[in-house]
Amino acid sequence: MRLLVKNIARIVGIESTGRLRCCGADMNKLGTLDDAWLLAEDGRFAAFGRMDSLGDIAADEVVDAAGGMLFPSFCDSHTHLVYAGSREREFLDKINGLSYEEIARRGGGILNSADRLHETPEDELYAQAMERVREIAAMGTGCVEIKSGYGLSTGDELKMLRVIRRIRESVPLEVRATFLGAHAVARAYRGRQGEYVDLVCNEMLPAVAAEGLADFVDVFCDEGFFTVEETARILKAARKLGLRAKIHANELAVSGGVQVGVACDALSVDHLERMGREEIEALRGAATMPTLLPGAAFFLGMSYPPARAMIDAGLGVALASDYNPGSSPSGNMRMVCSLASIRMKMTPAEAINAATLNGAYAMGLSRDYGSVTLGKVANFFITKPMLSVEFFSYAYQTPLIRQVFLRGRKMCGL
Repeated sequence: MRLLVKNIARIVGIESTGRLRCCGADMNKLGTLDDAWLLAEDGRFAAFGRMDSLGDIAADEVVDAAGGMLFPSFCDSHTHLVYAGSREREFLDKINGLSYEEIARRGGGILNSADRLHETPEDELYAQAMERVREIAAMGTGCVEIKSGYGLSTGDELKMLRVIRRIRESVPLEVRATFLGAHAVARAYRGRQGEYVDLVCNEMLPAVAAEGLADFVDVFCDEGFFTVEETARILKAARKLGLRAKIHANELAVSGGVQVGVACDALSVDHLERMGREEIEALRGAATMPTLLPGAAFFLGMSYPPARAMIDAGLGVALASDYNPGSSPSGNMRMVCSLASIRMKMTPAEAINAATLNGAYAMGLSRDYGSVTLGKVANFFITKPMLSVEFFSYAYQTPLIRQVFLRGRKMCGL
């Protein structure tokens, strides 16, 4: 299958140096080519060049971009999009002044989602999740990480992960699965957190590994959730089973989650609304990707992560949606990029790199995804004609994405 796209006003996100992530000042460098064509063959980028170099190329399908721009698909490295129902009642609670912590203490939040998920059959859970997968694909996402964590029992965590496996097997998006049994302490273990950690380490993790259901393991290492010591214990048990770490850290407090993540060679540490100089220093030179979730800060009315300080200190950052029912009910990565510029003072180029190449890195996928690079998987989208790359983030609600391509084929529904 050969797909030729012609009359592209600008290809955005070209990467020809072989880098797997970009950091510091390099985050503001965005490879582009104007007045271009692009060829995908057998689902991968095969060639591109300026229109005046386009000869007689045989193709099974020819697409006229008609002056639109071509971007690599978004790589959303942090979502919880497998869940049952919704939590708009808590949305009203937030409007009425209750904090995230207060809602959790009243039995809301993660425990509310766990109760609903327990009552929802697997087929219904899959059907609901697939609606969200179709939604994010239409908005330009081509790679996505999906976490469990609304099960909080061995059976229900396995049910979630099996749903994620079904999604992975039925869509052209690249899907990664993360086991997040340590998202909260299950209601039945209230007051017995140590016993719940035992359950995660001694029963849940071996069951997940035995079925090969997860690529990563995650822990909510934060105030009111899991301690640094508990986090390290869970991640050590996971490593023995071949599962690499990804951590929720420093959303609610300076928790030590960043430092334990780096010490445990976590692929990413995510949230980071509470960050200081010590956390930035801990990440300097590490393989761990700090991943920022401005959609959650926006929805919860929290402070935003200090992206500018992190990039200026030489770090790379990734952007992800945190799509979930309680604190970020949206998988719109374009809106995430706009929030990164509006609220965190990231340039549009930095935001695009963070949401594509660095997002792919945060899932261990940047050898094959996250940029327009010869040989990489041809996941991309074409926009309507725009005056500039910056307009894509600036006009944050204008419907600009016109066509989506996954594995070198036009997406006509999933």
